[in-house]
Amino acid sequence: MVKFVASDLDGTLLLNGAQSVDESAVQYINKLVDNGVIFAPASGRQITSLKRLFGVVSDRLAYIAENGALVEYRGKTIGKTPMERKLALEIIEDVIEQPNCEVLVSGEHTAYIKPKSEEYYYRMTKVVNYHTTLVDKFTDIDEDILKIAVCDMTGIKNSKEHFINKWSDKASVLVSGELYLDLMDTNVNKGRGIEQVQQYFGLKPEECMAFGDNYNDIAMLDNVYYSYVMEKAVDDVKKHGRFITGWVEGTLREQFKEIR
Repeated sequence: MVKFVASDLDGTLLLNGAQSVDESAVQYINKLVDNGVIFAPASGRQITSLKRLFGVVSDRLAYIAENGALVEYRGKTIGKTPMERKLALEIIEDVIEQPNCEVLVSGEHTAYIKPKSEEYYYRMTKVVNYHTTLVDKFTDIDEDILKIAVCDMTGIKNSKEHFINKWSDKASVLVSGELYLDLMDTNVNKGRGIEQVQQYFGLKPEECMAFGDNYNDIAMLDNVYYSYVMEKAVDDVKKHGRFITGWVEGTLREQFKEIR
């Protein structure tokens, strides 16, 4: 019996660039929770942004945020894994120096930005709807740094090799979307977030389901039995799924037929 469901957002629960969760999906997730199923958005996004997406059910969910750097259930922190500060500041400076690349620095409840362009500022505050804090210097951040996100407005394919080659021996470096690449502590990934939820609730992998579509979802998919990969995902990611789907909500309704 499946007791826990985790879903990636962009390209998975949110399709075709959508920035809001369908109301029918929110209502069905609410029914799952009513019937004892634990549901967790699992995303590179900040937890504040995730909560905004789930409306009436937001206070009843678990969250695997910042690619697993922050894990929470109903307001209680289950896990938090910050980056080493000196390394984080070095990576931030490197991102700033790269053409077309913007940096987003995640704290626990806000993301710190110093936009190079109005386009990026609009994207983060209006399109993605992040809770952001403008900074003059990133050294002024006075809390733990959980994640650094690179946004290449020309496409992350144009700059990902630089960051992978330079930092992958010191940080966890994962492509998380068409524009984004994330850097976290080497112990951080969505799979570790899944493990923390499993340990907290005493769940076995065969009691868990997950949906994903990108490289930052691989560790999560590997830690559950019911691993669903989106049909548009690349083959490298599909290798890590037991099942293929094109629609998360439809698959949930099929798997939980007894819940109407």
